[in-house]
Amino acid sequence: MTQPLLTPRDPENNPLRILERCKAEGRPAHIAGPMVRYSKLPFRSLVRDYNTDIVYSPMILAREFVRNGIARLSDFTTNNFDTPLIVQVGTNNVTDLLRFVEMIHPYVDGIGINCGCPIKEQTREGIGAALMSEPDLVATMVQAVKERFGDSVTLETKIRIHPDLNETVEFVKKVEAAGVDFITVHGRTRNTRSSEPANFEAIKLIKESVSVPVVANGDCFSLEDCKRIAEFTGCDGVMAVRGILANPALFAGYDKAPWGSIEKFMEYATAYGLPYRLTQHHFSCMLDGQISKQLYKEMMDCKTLAQLIDFFDTHFDLKRSWEEGFGKAVQLQYRTPREIRM
Repeated sequence: MTQPLLTPRDPENNPLRILERCKAEGRPAHIAGPMVRYSKLPFRSLVRDYNTDIVYSPMILAREFVRNGIARLSDFTTNNFDTPLIVQVGTNNVTDLLRFVEMIHPYVDGIGINCGCPIKEQTREGIGAALMSEPDLVATMVQAVKERFGDSVTLETKIRIHPDLNETVEFVKKVEAAGVDFITVHGRTRNTRSSEPANFEAIKLIKESVSVPVVANGDCFSLEDCKRIAEFTGCDGVMAVRGILANPALFAGYDKAPWGSIEKFMEYATAYGLPYRLTQHHFSCMLDGQISKQLYKEMMDCKTLAQLIDFFDTHFDLKRSWEEGFGKAVQLQYRTPREIRM
């Protein structure tokens, strides 16, 4: 079977180059972080329309990816417009990591090792936040990738903090010495609830402890949050996760998802393909608090994509990509009278 032609990665989309360029512009890089299930191709395409500089894939388990063709097709979908892209990998050994990097690196602009996911199913396997207790293993994995691939692979580690910040400083110094290109720091421990504030003092300390670029992660829900976090921590970039899931236009300065982003996401989801429940979940996040409880319930009661499209066409003017004004509106474009939609 003839393989499709692979477009070489543009050096300008290398994450390190983007971090440098944003610094020269006097601002932090705007980064959409990895989300289990949700940062797939349609959503990645959407946030790029709204001033997002770097976008992550969901975490992919290296063990499954390198052994199972079905897992590869399920876990990773991309195209030539899907850039800059960092794919995040969950792994706990050098062998799987090197095989993963070998297979995927021509299709992405960077690879991130997940050392922060607190999901119990992953930590029991020694993946994600479990690696925060294994600094030597993480350093060995980083060194192995850099020795094999050198500068052809830009490598990141995404970490959480320890209760004792001295441990975190030692951790980042080890991975820096091993050759990591940049570090993302979530300002919570593996046991800190998301309802508790992120520790930006800790992120600032880590930024001051290493010479590689550092990205701050935690509690970014607006462009103002992004600026404030970057100014306080001195970090090179700011990552949004929960905030950008609810408002994909966060980095463009919108305080909530504009109607144009609803139209664009419907276009991307139907053009590229996305499981229905994921599609519905994205709309539920974007419209939560923007529409009445009655309309929200009606939307969530839809069982198929066809029903969901009918819901939007009944209550809203949902423009298609070929229609004038597509993706431009900010306010919700209701069709139904106010007394009906309430």
